[in-house]
Amino acid sequence: MEYVEERRAAVEDHLRATLSRVEPAALRESLEHVTFAGGKRVRPTVTVLCCEAAGGEVWTGGTPESTLAPAGERALDFAVGIELVHSASLVVDDIIDRSELRRGEQSAWAAFGYGDAIVASDGLLGEAFALFDADPRATTTVADAMIELGQGEASELVAKPESEEAYLRLARRKTGALFRAAAELGAIAADADDEVVAAFGEYAERVGVAFQIRDDVLDATGDAERLGKPAGVDDEMDRPSVLRVTGRSVEEVNALADEQRDAALAALDRIDGPTGHARDYLDDLAVFVVERER
Repeated sequence: MEYVEERRAAVEDHLRATLSRVEPAALRESLEHVTFAGGKRVRPTVTVLCCEAAGGEVWTGGTPESTLAPAGERALDFAVGIELVHSASLVVDDIIDRSELRRGEQSAWAAFGYGDAIVASDGLLGEAFALFDADPRATTTVADAMIELGQGEASELVAKPESEEAYLRLARRKTGALFRAAAELGAIAADADDEVVAAFGEYAERVGVAFQIRDDVLDATGDAERLGKPAGVDDEMDRPSVLRVTGRSVEEVNALADEQRDAALAALDRIDGPTGHARDYLDDLAVFVVERER
């Protein structure tokens, strides 16, 4: 969809401009390696679209070629920030998993070594919080998400879930938290009230959980060439995938992802905001995450 691609392209441009200012050059190189190795920019695009779906004006003329509105400036800053936080978390994930590939390219630790990879993760977080600093609600939202993400990573390593309920709690922390933050940041950029911010957050958290469930299925059933990263990592690393925890079949697990999709759409329906392309894409995204093949 051209509408969404315009917004994704605007995020990409803003991301490149942000990282081009990083010093020293060696740090900039490692941050760019991590950030531009691929990725669909789903979270930052969600931030921009949630801003619009919450009634915020991103471009004064309606297109990326026009001058950014104040809400648009905030939305793009927040969008880039959440993508940098996500990228930082992937650096750590790859170290934990000892994965040499990320999106078909060398992971940060494989390219630069463990020390430089950790420095890159720290650098990404520093650049991100510099973008959130202008709005206390944004800073709090992302800090809360990072706490949840850390709890999820820790629990996965030392207290593996043994039930469906525990698995879903882990998925909310590990994946849903950053999706929630991405959507809430968009609503915050639009100066939405707390109830609307929370509804967008619930929508995105459910999308994130559905994404994680589908990711587990793809890890178990996909191949490395299609995924752009090693397959079968959950079994190799003895990680708690939804298939292993619940003992359900692939079909039953896909149905569990469908339940999360339906709950996400129900949360979105509670928002009395403008209809249009942004809202349509958010609907489509909830469907896409349970149908994707990589």
